[in-house]
Amino acid sequence: MPSGDAWSVKKALKKDSFVIKGDFYWCAQDRSLTAVRNACCVVINGVTQGVYSNIPADAHGLKVMDYSGKMIIPGLTDLHLHASQYRNMGVGMGEELLQWLSDYTFPEEKRFEDPEYAAEIYQKFADDLRRSPTTRAAIFATIHTDTTLLLMKLLEKTGLLCYVGKVNMDRNSPGNYIETTAKSLSETRRFLKEAEGRFENIQPILTPRFVPACSDELMKGLGEIQKESGLPVQSHLSENRNEIRWVKELCPDAAFYGDAYDRFGLFGKGCPTIMAHCVSSSDEEIERIARNGVFIAHCPNSNMNLRSGIAPIRRYMNRGLHVGLGTDIAAGHSLSLFDEMISAVQASKMRWRYVEDEPENTPALTMTDAFYLATRGGGEFFGNVGAFEKGYEFDALILDDTGLRAAGEERYDTGLRAAGEERYDTGLRAAGEERYDTGLRAAGEERYDTGLRAAGEDRQMQNDEIRLERALYRHSECRMIGKYAAGSEISLR
Repeated sequence: MPSGDAWSVKKALKKDSFVIKGDFYWCAQDRSLTAVRNACCVVINGVTQGVYSNIPADAHGLKVMDYSGKMIIPGLTDLHLHASQYRNMGVGMGEELLQWLSDYTFPEEKRFEDPEYAAEIYQKFADDLRRSPTTRAAIFATIHTDTTLLLMKLLEKTGLLCYVGKVNMDRNSPGNYIETTAKSLSETRRFLKEAEGRFENIQPILTPRFVPACSDELMKGLGEIQKESGLPVQSHLSENRNEIRWVKELCPDAAFYGDAYDRFGLFGKGCPTIMAHCVSSSDEEIERIARNGVFIAHCPNSNMNLRSGIAPIRRYMNRGLHVGLGTDIAAGHSLSLFDEMISAVQASKMRWRYVEDEPENTPALTMTDAFYLATRGGGEFFGNVGAFEKGYEFDALILDDTGLRAAGEERYDTGLRAAGEERYDTGLRAAGEERYDTGLRAAGEERYDTGLRAAGEDRQMQNDEIRLERALYRHSECRMIGKYAAGSEISLR
């Protein structure tokens, strides 16, 4: 690295500048796994400058944090969850979506008009989210402005980076948990005004609950607020078949569910948008999602718990759609995106086996695919997030997988290395090193670069994939010993 680069130590003025050493794993833009062992990452002002085999000269003088032998992966992004439902995890799992909302969710959310109750639940939620593998999230609160601001205040203290939305609902909701259209819009404006400039890490997001609970007049007003503010939007889309039929009845002029948002400028293009679920999106809707750049929050645990279905995520990925993962608390039963990754793979296998008409063109998701969704896939909604490439914000988890590695990982470092890499280091090096020095590289060195490199490096990559897969499937047996969001360390206590 050239001396005097823009990120030199002299320009590293913030405390979030350091070098961190360990074994780095992330997904490239093409979703392939990148693994760099025994490496160091330079972080300046919370932004990754690159991963190197040795500390660059220009980084000397920075604090060095040594996690040699430990896995360092990007922090995970949760694109969809409801903080106000946290107490309800595991409740009402025998119902489908609409009955579940009516019987369990709306009554629970109403309780958040009480500041004391809201403070109790939101504090528990914020503490647990801080200790989870999530570093960024897009979160629903309730219709209550003041307690939504309280949630933002509590999350700000965690150091996590989140969007939080005051929910809008002016129809088809319980009489004691509903707003008039005028109040919903005025309270949204008050929410935005009081949140403006108040938080560094937590930002507001417009949050129409879903089309059945939002009148055209409300959606029009939210569209106007979005144009004025440029704020992103989050909502739900094509989660449940009964819900989709209901939207068709409520919005007969809409070409499909997503069109009911798009008519009011709340569906991508100039409006950054997250739509949760998309389990049963039509081809026309999928095309609009692609054209408008809408992000899909895939929530497999929720979709299985409420019997909504299995979203065709491989098809979406093949189509080039933006897809991330969401825990969807409380229809989802776990705050851990590690659990969501496992469920995404398992659900995809079932869809491949029992649903897909052309399974050869829509293979089941791999764990590397799920890892991509939880990191780079969802992270892109927040910008350059979810990888350890130059210019990406440094969100990271440090995992100690020593216990898992004992039976398999060290086998590579001894047996497999002996079979390939040491062969080069002994036999070919002895026979060919001197010839290399005299110009006969082809006789020795290139032989390593082709035949033995294939035998050794391919084993290395295979072993890296195994290590990552094992750590994600058996995450409860790994220790998360460090966590960073945009370069700032997050307390795990």
